[in-house]
Amino acid sequence: MRVLWFVALFIGLGTSSSSSQNIAPSIPSKSDSQPAKVMIYTMGPGVTAPELLPFAQSPIPVEKCKKQLKSAIPVSLYVDAEGVPRDLNLVFPKESKLDALALKTVTGDRFKPGTYKGLPVPVAVNVMVTLNACIDRKNDSSGQQTDQMRLLSLPEQKVVSLQKPPETDDIASIGALEKIGPGVSAPVVLHSPEAEFTDDARRANYDGICVISMIVDSHGIPQNVRIVKPLDYGLSEKAVEAVKKYRFTPAIKNGKPVPVMVTVEVNFRLYRRF
Repeated sequence: MRVLWFVALFIGLGTSSSSSQNIAPSIPSKSDSQPAKVMIYTMGPGVTAPELLPFAQSPIPVEKCKKQLKSAIPVSLYVDAEGVPRDLNLVFPKESKLDALALKTVTGDRFKPGTYKGLPVPVAVNVMVTLNACIDRKNDSSGQQTDQMRLLSLPEQKVVSLQKPPETDDIASIGALEKIGPGVSAPVVLHSPEAEFTDDARRANYDGICVISMIVDSHGIPQNVRIVKPLDYGLSEKAVEAVKKYRFTPAIKNGKPVPVMVTVEVNFRLYRRF
């Protein structure tokens, strides 16, 4: 049985292919020990949501508190086919100690994995972590007073299933677009499957770069996908097909997710012997 301890706050987060994708403006990607190619499902026909498994938790002693903090913090992630949380991101990052503790809490979670047609598969979800903490003024080892945080009760968690929003070409329904830059963070890539070569392109010994623009909406879903620089032999269509399967942590402005425009370069490259 797993035991989760909340005695002190500390943070421990710290192949060649035929095609590749580059995204501009520069968008940092997340990586972990999982393989690069992962098909991530969202709730829909035939897809069940992961379930948070119960675990033993050490009790927290009851103490008085002068300055109390309580916050519900949503964490985006996907649960892999073994029930392990992957690619954790704060939906509304505030760079606070509670944010760090919410990430640490979900990192230690284990789930009954979601399924597709009865088989375990990676499924994207949000976990809402409610934390009730106290800020104490105490002397550190040098005698200086510092703020120290402790939990008043064990974290409460709730799994929120993500329904995939319908794709739309109506920009007005997506909302006002923001520009990535000061005050607006870039989307973070969670899942970017590689585009496939076509047999016609291979036979013609044809490759190149297909440039695609799209809107990453406030759910992190590509919308309004458009070809900026096309390729022949069906490669443009394959590029669009791959890009529509991308998933992101959305851009953030003032703590809220917002839609932004990005450009994707899908690089089709044949490896030739000389």
